[in-house]
Amino acid sequence: MTVIDANRMHEIEARYPEYFHRSFRQRFGGLMILIATLLYGLYAVWFFDLPKLLAEAHWERVGIYLSQWVSYDVQPDFRIQEDGSIEVRYPRFSPLGDNPHPDWVVNNPDGSITVSVSGTGRSVTVSKSETIVTAHGVSVPVDVSSGAPEVVGPVPSWMTVYDDNVLADLGFAGDVSISVDRVKVRKRFLGWANFLFDTQSSFFDKPVGEVIGLIVSGPRIKPDQTNLSLAFDDIWNNSEWQHGDVWTKLFQTIVMAFLGTLLGALAAFPLAFLAARNITPNRILNQILKRSFDFLRSVDMLIWALFLTRAFGPGPLAGSGAIFLTETGTLGKLYSEGLENIDNKPREGIKSTGAQTVLVHRYGIMPQIVPIFVSQTLYQWESNVRGATIIGAVGAGGIGLKLWEAMRTNANWENVAYMVILILIVVFLFDAASNALRHRLMGTKTH
Repeated sequence: MTVIDANRMHEIEARYPEYFHRSFRQRFGGLMILIATLLYGLYAVWFFDLPKLLAEAHWERVGIYLSQWVSYDVQPDFRIQEDGSIEVRYPRFSPLGDNPHPDWVVNNPDGSITVSVSGTGRSVTVSKSETIVTAHGVSVPVDVSSGAPEVVGPVPSWMTVYDDNVLADLGFAGDVSISVDRVKVRKRFLGWANFLFDTQSSFFDKPVGEVIGLIVSGPRIKPDQTNLSLAFDDIWNNSEWQHGDVWTKLFQTIVMAFLGTLLGALAAFPLAFLAARNITPNRILNQILKRSFDFLRSVDMLIWALFLTRAFGPGPLAGSGAIFLTETGTLGKLYSEGLENIDNKPREGIKSTGAQTVLVHRYGIMPQIVPIFVSQTLYQWESNVRGATIIGAVGAGGIGLKLWEAMRTNANWENVAYMVILILIVVFLFDAASNALRHRLMGTKTH
């Protein structure tokens, strides 16, 4: 074991003072950052009153909305007439069509009607004097012969009694609302109803094999149109899912992002040469352009979209303009900073030959910056596909506006899920394509 005496120790301390005489910031900087982060977190919890927000949040709505994303419901309405008969009605534009006769609604010999709400023993039997709800292993009769519905016996936890009706919650299977002269059943099905053919289509409610047979070799349904063309028209013009409008709006979003990014890149490219200090040695011009870039990108794309929809009205033109203004600022800053960080040796070498300025830029600067510029532009284009969806919600056109309209109704969550899935697929594809092009241009391999 080597022993270091005092003189040797002082010599080492004098030679490496940065290790033995560290400042307060060097010794406790990490700890102070950790303490500051914790204090800021506590302040944020207090400022936003997070415990109260979490306690008062409607967490039950999460399950309701998620179930509505992947399912649809049918709502038969049973009206008890004065003579004791029961009339069955379905809402207008029911997923079952104009004249539904589902096998889960059964007319009994005694005049009552039984509705099978699910295959797990949940059912509702409606008669002129009482409604029996069977769920969770028990049958609960509700007397409707008097002035208000009255539960006979103990009220289970899944039933709620109001002044003029009784509500039975059957979970994902649906619910039942009972009043003295009306019983409304909501029966939920997993899946998306009439996704290909709506109730007005000639192919509605036909088995898959029969539809394929009609399209391939069946007789023409309409003499002046082939079955294949008719099937495509029915799918494209589906009134419930509006495939044609959704895909058109999605294409508008893609075009909006591409056009705005392209115009922004074309505007930012020459301005970046004027803003770069090492390319254009004019400090006033440099500062004016850089501050202009800061202004354009500091105003959010959503705010630009609001301004432009006021000026040009709702539509993709306002969305493309908002992306153009934002990208001019963002790409202008990125391009100018990229130019300021180039290696000046190739440029100086070409300039020493007496070449013109255009040739100096072409051969001394462009080979260095083109891969970086293209990579940055591709990344912004990919990001703007997502951004175009958001600004569409304020009237800038595209699928964002249609998505917002579906969400505002608070009833078409399966349509919302459909559009969200389409947006995710488009973003994924553009992300993959953008990454592949960037790696190819930068000469790196993808993993």
